[in-house]
Amino acid sequence: MLPAKRPAVFLSLAVLFTSLTACANTPVAKNLEQSLAADQRLQNNPVVFEESQGNQSQAQQNDSTVQLPADFPRDIPLYANAKLQEVKPASDSENRVSTRWLSSDPSNLIASFYRSQLQTNNWQILQQPTDDGVGVFEARRSNSLLKVSIQPQSVTNATPNQPQTATQLLIEYVPNNSTATAQSTPATNPNKTTNDVPQPGDPQFIGPVPPVNLASQPPSTANNQPVPTAIPESQTFNDLNKVPQESRQHIQDLAALGVLSIESKTTKSNSAGTTNQFEPSKIITRREYARWLIAANNTMYANNPAKQIRLASESTQPAFSDLSSKDPDFPAIQGLAEAGLISSPLSGDSTAVLFRPDAPLTREVLLLWKLPLDTRQALPAANLEAVKQTWGFQDAARIDSQALRAVLADFQNGEQSNIRRVFGYTTLFQPKKPVTRAEAATVLWYFGTQGEGVSATEALKSKRSPT
Repeated sequence: MLPAKRPAVFLSLAVLFTSLTACANTPVAKNLEQSLAADQRLQNNPVVFEESQGNQSQAQQNDSTVQLPADFPRDIPLYANAKLQEVKPASDSENRVSTRWLSSDPSNLIASFYRSQLQTNNWQILQQPTDDGVGVFEARRSNSLLKVSIQPQSVTNATPNQPQTATQLLIEYVPNNSTATAQSTPATNPNKTTNDVPQPGDPQFIGPVPPVNLASQPPSTANNQPVPTAIPESQTFNDLNKVPQESRQHIQDLAALGVLSIESKTTKSNSAGTTNQFEPSKIITRREYARWLIAANNTMYANNPAKQIRLASESTQPAFSDLSSKDPDFPAIQGLAEAGLISSPLSGDSTAVLFRPDAPLTREVLLLWKLPLDTRQALPAANLEAVKQTWGFQDAARIDSQALRAVLADFQNGEQSNIRRVFGYTTLFQPKKPVTRAEAATVLWYFGTQGEGVSATEALKSKRSPT
């Protein structure tokens, strides 16, 4: 069919060209010639055709002109695949400098970078994002304060379930000159010079309180005098009114021993100077509980080295693939693994290759790590029926098989049972439920069995009354 139509097409074109040639000087021909001619504006201004590309190039050029301040601290890590979008200098009302960045990489990858860099460069991490990499890093090193906010960007902001296409970074810091000015303010401590870093108790101190020495040395002050009976101000909390009455003394005792002071947050108020926040309702992470567990045990058994847990050194081969030897909590976590108190490849559990340090601590793990330090012996064999008959938990079937042993052993502690002390009377254990900081502190208040053990109250009396 197609070959038959070709002669007709050629014939039509021939007629058209003949007509144009014959009528070359007519008005119709002139109009047709002008409509087919090249646009003179395009010849004189070729960029009209590339208007959209020109706008994009101009935008990129504008972005490239955004530069970091000349005094941007060199010790602040910068993500390589992030492009600077905006810089907001410090104002009279706020000393913080803000820089906004954009990266095409996923948020969890960027969060992993900053977690590693901050730890490697000796930043003291005060807050960090969740496991999915969304949230805020707050860190402190010497006189530098840093805040890194990580927020994923989606195709449309209206629908949060859209796939992530980019990640926005907001890096905020306090300039050195601002920090230096704040530090030069005379402190209430008469022994402090202008070159000293503010210490806990000073109005200019920005928390948290440095970690206690877990290698339990006899407590003393700088002049080798006995520790006073009054609890230091830096180890008290002003939000314990949010804690149930039966747990307040437990937290106060542990704070006085220095076990919980490493987690206190110091905030400034207009008139009251500095105040410490315990945040009792906040969920505790696995790393925090491991740190508290080894600190509480070693402090309470300060006079019994045989019951203390040895901290690991940085030269030790890590037991978990997600915990570097440079991690600030590596000595405690690795020490627990090497003592066989938590499951790891060292204890023969080839599946426990990840520690997940920033994951929430669950109730069953809370007991699984604590009970071996109470009984000081292997946990008993246990099954589902045994736990049902002793505790009567309606949800006993949800408890992990390994944790069943700890739950059963805890029942044998009678009134000193961790479950009874923390959760009271209950027929639901809720093994997968996250643990709060107040609940974790209440568990760590006592080590031992019903017939033999030591409480934080007893350890505090021994500490305050040296022999």
